[in-house]
Amino acid sequence: MKIIQASKVENQGWNYLQEKVTLKNPLVLVFANRLLLEDDAVIESIRKEFPYEHLVFGSTAGEIVSCNVFDNSISVTAIEFEKSSFVVKRENILDYGKDAQTLGKTLYNKIPKENLKHLFVLSEGSFVNGSSLIKGLENDIDLEVSITGGMCGDDARFEKTVASYKENPKEGEVILIGFYGDTLEISYASFGGWIPFGPERIITKSEANILYEIDGQPALDLYKKYLGDKASELPQASLLYPLNVTPEGKKEPVVRTILNINNDDQFMILAGDVPMNARVQLMMASVDGIATGAQIAAEFAMKNRKADPELAILVSCIGRRLVMNQRIEEEVEHVRETIGEKIPMTGFYSYGEMAPFNESTSCELHNQTMTLTLISE
Repeated sequence: MKIIQASKVENQGWNYLQEKVTLKNPLVLVFANRLLLEDDAVIESIRKEFPYEHLVFGSTAGEIVSCNVFDNSISVTAIEFEKSSFVVKRENILDYGKDAQTLGKTLYNKIPKENLKHLFVLSEGSFVNGSSLIKGLENDIDLEVSITGGMCGDDARFEKTVASYKENPKEGEVILIGFYGDTLEISYASFGGWIPFGPERIITKSEANILYEIDGQPALDLYKKYLGDKASELPQASLLYPLNVTPEGKKEPVVRTILNINNDDQFMILAGDVPMNARVQLMMASVDGIATGAQIAAEFAMKNRKADPELAILVSCIGRRLVMNQRIEEEVEHVRETIGEKIPMTGFYSYGEMAPFNESTSCELHNQTMTLTLISE
């Protein structure tokens, strides 16, 4: 595996982390601020600097390259596979009436299945129901095929997100990358570090990712009581107080972030499903707890690996970034210390993370986690 990484911050030139060389048919991951990706001149300059076919673009709430976290930047990671291969497919949720499950089924059906080892998802992040997308992808999936990925971001603006494959970035895109090869080893993990507080309650009315009632009371009204003065800052304030949701019959909870609210009808729209009869509890975090969570995720991802990783893709949540603020690079540094100082790292801050629970293969949508995908061939 040959990897070339470069970043460009504001009006500065390209900063390369390795010697700039020409690669053979690489997969090129471009993570950048949404406003930059909507500028045709910027896209043209990226294509000129990286004149390759397989460019995948995604907007972010912060770009990760090596141990750095940037704002308003472009980070590019070009990956030449020497023993394995990849296939990229795309669909647009707007062509499916925002039915993410049907889109997921269609995307998975387009991917060749022979020797398929892993799927990486880069999805629109503003209105795609990540849980439904995963259900569609896993509908007919081989149990040995794992899925990781993330939902694109838009800083803390929450206006819209953009992504694309080959084309210029646009709204609604969902990109699926399939990785193939007998020698390919991909491990993954996801961990938060948030702490539940207050009483555990029951979801008494919900539909998919819309939460109406908790313990028979309007969910938004109850949530605002907990937030107090911060309630006027919703939905942004909810990033600091996500929900810990344990579906009925399951042991492992998932964390859910609120994407939007409806004050008139007193309901909340979350990034993933919140099933009826699930147990729910508020969460909060400390900077040290989140940084330690990233380290735990890295330890899980490295556990039982046969070979050292050659590339790490990090998808972390914007909520973590808002809590850590100026100390945000600490969580990336914890990952670096755990996986190895020389492993190239790329990634972004997201509106949702996708990965199986640790030591599982069935994918889940997570919020407020550090999610890792470690690749070697």
